[in-house]
Amino acid sequence: MKLLRYRIGGDVRPGLLDSAGAVRDLSAHVPDITGAVLDDAALARLAALDPQTLPLVPGTPDLAPCVGQPGKFLGIGLNYTDHAEEMGMALPEHPILFLKATSSITGANDDVILPRGSVASDWEVELGVVIGTAAKYVPETEALNHVAGYCVINDVSERDFQTKLTGQWTKGKSCDTFGPLGPWLVTRDEVPDPQALWLTCDVNGERRQTGSTRTMVFTVAQIIAHLSQLMTLHPGDVIATGTPPGVGMGIKPAPVYLKPGDVMRLEIEGLGVQTQTVRADS
Repeated sequence: MKLLRYRIGGDVRPGLLDSAGAVRDLSAHVPDITGAVLDDAALARLAALDPQTLPLVPGTPDLAPCVGQPGKFLGIGLNYTDHAEEMGMALPEHPILFLKATSSITGANDDVILPRGSVASDWEVELGVVIGTAAKYVPETEALNHVAGYCVINDVSERDFQTKLTGQWTKGKSCDTFGPLGPWLVTRDEVPDPQALWLTCDVNGERRQTGSTRTMVFTVAQIIAHLSQLMTLHPGDVIATGTPPGVGMGIKPAPVYLKPGDVMRLEIEGLGVQTQTVRADS
């Protein structure tokens, strides 16, 4: 099942993608796609619906972030062996954790807006994990049972803000529009192995990132288990699990960063495609 949120005027409504790729309205069944409707029982009720009986949304609706009102937006850094190699950095002993402000979240195809003073904004295609049931002190063997589903995330990062403004990575990760989420949330039953997914990112039609979740340092299950020892993961919380090689910062002989007019296209096998145009803040 592919759950989504779409915009009609100033409203955001819940929906799902049917087998023909059309958007169906879920407003009669749930008020929104948030943590409140992501537990196994609620998802089973939605899965039992016949999509053909749901109202068809005409045209190509504008997509909002695929999950609404997440309490936490967590990021895992340096979590691909081949990405660590391109950056010349040692593999971490434990998952590197940073926060992205929830205010950075946007729809999958919304513009990415470079903040004032940005000279080093970068792309990062990442597997997103959305929590469905609360996780606290969860063992690795049970961790995936707490997942509602998966999505594509662009962990856009301003590298100078991240590394030169003194403090934690959060500064360079949390700018407005730096967290495109979607296009839809694919429920975990459709992703039998989150460690067997291909990821790609193109910038202006040129392939920049190609990777596989099999090269993760820490698996999705290990990440959830680790984080749940530190804090309760609540329904609707979002985790960006790291990026494969090919980020702009790692390009030799000199880094290449985003500029106004650039177009990013990100795809994860079975999870859909994002496309964002870059523009400068006014």
